[in-house]
Amino acid sequence: MRELSGTIKNPQRHYLLLTFFISLGTAALLFIPFMIYHGGIFYYYGDFNVQEIPFYQLIHGEIQNGSLGWNHLTDLGTDTIASYSFYLLGSPFFWMTLPFPNEFVPYLIGPLLILKFACAATAAYIYVQRYVSHKGFAMIAGLLYAFSGFSIYNVFFFHFHEPMIVFPLLLAALDAFLYDGRRGIFAVAVCAACVVNYYFFAGQALFVLIYFLILTFGKTYKFKFTAFLMLAAEVLIGFCAAAFMLLPSVLGILGNPRLETLPNGWNSLVHDKPQRYWLVVLGFLFPADIPAMPVFTPDSDCKWASVAGWLPMFGLTGVLAFLQTNRRDWLKRVITLLILFAMVPVLNSMFQLLNSSIYYTRWFYMPVLMFSLATARALEDSSADWKRAVAWSTGLTAGAAALIGFMPYISGYSKGKNKYILGVQEESSRFWQYVLIAMAGLLAFVLVYKKFMNTKKRMVIASTVVMLTVAYLTSFMIIGVGTLESSSTKPIKEDIINSRDDIKINDLENVRSDFYECVDNTAMYWKVQSMNCFQSSVSPSIMRFYKAMDIPRDVASRPDFSDYGLRGLFSCKYYFDYNKDNKDKDKDECFTFKNGETKMPGWKYLKTCNHFDIYENEYYIPMGFVCDDYSTEEEFERVNADDRTQMILNTLVLSRETMKKYADITGYDDEEYKVLYGKYPQRFDSHLDDFTYSNTYDSYYKRCKSLAADSCKLFYYTDDGFAAEYENKDREENIMFFSVPYSEGFTAKVNGKSVDVEKVNYGFTGVKIPADKHIKIEFHYQTPGLEQGIIISLSALAAYTLYMTGVILYRVLRKKLYNRNGADENEVR
Repeated sequence: MRELSGTIKNPQRHYLLLTFFISLGTAALLFIPFMIYHGGIFYYYGDFNVQEIPFYQLIHGEIQNGSLGWNHLTDLGTDTIASYSFYLLGSPFFWMTLPFPNEFVPYLIGPLLILKFACAATAAYIYVQRYVSHKGFAMIAGLLYAFSGFSIYNVFFFHFHEPMIVFPLLLAALDAFLYDGRRGIFAVAVCAACVVNYYFFAGQALFVLIYFLILTFGKTYKFKFTAFLMLAAEVLIGFCAAAFMLLPSVLGILGNPRLETLPNGWNSLVHDKPQRYWLVVLGFLFPADIPAMPVFTPDSDCKWASVAGWLPMFGLTGVLAFLQTNRRDWLKRVITLLILFAMVPVLNSMFQLLNSSIYYTRWFYMPVLMFSLATARALEDSSADWKRAVAWSTGLTAGAAALIGFMPYISGYSKGKNKYILGVQEESSRFWQYVLIAMAGLLAFVLVYKKFMNTKKRMVIASTVVMLTVAYLTSFMIIGVGTLESSSTKPIKEDIINSRDDIKINDLENVRSDFYECVDNTAMYWKVQSMNCFQSSVSPSIMRFYKAMDIPRDVASRPDFSDYGLRGLFSCKYYFDYNKDNKDKDKDECFTFKNGETKMPGWKYLKTCNHFDIYENEYYIPMGFVCDDYSTEEEFERVNADDRTQMILNTLVLSRETMKKYADITGYDDEEYKVLYGKYPQRFDSHLDDFTYSNTYDSYYKRCKSLAADSCKLFYYTDDGFAAEYENKDREENIMFFSVPYSEGFTAKVNGKSVDVEKVNYGFTGVKIPADKHIKIEFHYQTPGLEQGIIISLSALAAYTLYMTGVILYRVLRKKLYNRNGADENEVR
């Protein structure tokens, strides 16, 4: 096997192109049948259908329209860069769609996915080829990586393949720096990895650190202090160069409750779900489970955790063959350490900056790459004991299958006796299909190895053909099951995608709508405003508001019918109820009872379009209104959680500081409120305690009518924010409320004069309005951190230019000195 030394010379360059085109062709054969079946668009299910496709189409349209600031079509409004840099803004594949019409974007998703698989295989080849003498084995490693269980599992998350592509290139760039003395490439790779996806970059940075330390302390790489300083400089330059994307993204997600949970107590050392230990091992022994449809460990609470890593045909056989070789090797240390990290919760969480809000193993593409490398090296290593490795791999696979498939458990009680069932898997048929595929793959490898082991070229060809056959059939089954199980594909395909023009409502784009219990992000497909949104990185102000209302908001905004007050607060005018599936009217999934009465007050049937029953809000409150009552946050928090979505329409909630700032409007008095902020806050007599909650909806109706009568006569979004016009009938100063999430990026003008933007109602915007009769309000938005990030990136680019100029000048001078003195170049170095 080839050791690390000097610059790589590659006489087998055609394998690079072979890797790309073979993976491209295999991916095309895999996805094109599904595209043809669905009329040219690749649909899958779950997040793929309701996030990945509409996200691409929405942001594509926004950028084509010149808008990259405030996005009012995502939830109640959010910053575009902060909310979508995780999903697509850093992806070169997304930017490839810009020349195409917006309606054509869904048709590009399938081809882009095919291209991503090809790029992932090629990137892995570029990294692995250094460590093998026959590049055919690097091709095998690249194909294993691209069609691994992790890759197939995460078709569900369309944006996960970009990190899979950039990660091998990052390691290849580091290797080139360490072993070939190539300068500048690693800085570019660091910048690219960070821009592509900041979340995955955190894990990649940790891996690179581990990788470098193992190479250094294991003496695979001879440490040089000067080179280390240059490496550190490249890391810093590359990281800073990504600031134009990174800084706005980080500032935009600070305060997101999903980032606030750190490792705690014993849960940091052991999993609270024991099945997770099994799942980690099973994820590498068997083909990928299907997100949201786990079959191996149904009680592991890992439906979307990306616990997958199976290598087609080989499974763990190649890894075991490599690990059982006698010689010490850096790769063995890396693999051993990765296994430890996978098993200990706190170590696992380090790949996502110690965030422990939910169990994820979305860094498993890293061990997959190392396992693919180990397999390639074992195939080339004549000392590898494949018989022993196959025995171990078969034993582990068969043993796990037997234990899970035949373990008895009590499933009920019948005729005075316990009823026993064999097998603790979720679904027997699919479980045994997985077992059959895994075992058949091992058998196929044994036959290939016995037949072709003596000839490298034939071994490469046979392994590639059989491995891709196994990968293709397995992947087709997994993706086919997901496609057939999809409940969203049919309504999206028939009634939603590119079907906005079929909805004949004149002002639909100018108001918010409610799509509760419809296909998630239907509004996003149509590019209309909605209070419903399935997106996890929206403005933290939205998260804070829902938390204050005691309404769950983790990955989606879906307040139910009992929170009908929010429809008034958020200025929702239309409600869409998808009726094609004959939903059960006794359940919350349907908007009407069997007698036709709506489940929220004040809505009347308008029309039916695209199988959506559309209702209009008779209690509609236009955007921008004033309130005649004020309370502090501490005061409001005393209101019963079940009543808060009603109360929030009756009072404007401000921080204590804001109440003081506008005391002439709010009536705040320190003497009165000192009880609330004193030693016995329970003695504070709040006017909120006098509010009567009615079950007849009368008070809600009256309040909505009152607020609507004192709301803006005109409200519209602009290229860089929004504007409104208001007729101040009472000719009094007041604070105007907009249900637009608060952001420090907003500045405001009232009648041409700059005013402070205040955070009101826990997370929305408010401004003081004067006693003038005619009032025009303008909000302008600039993404926080974007300007500073661009400056940092440009500075990093200048530093990179100086750095590379210095490197080039040094090498030119060194070469001249070498030629002049005839000295040994290593001495000059």
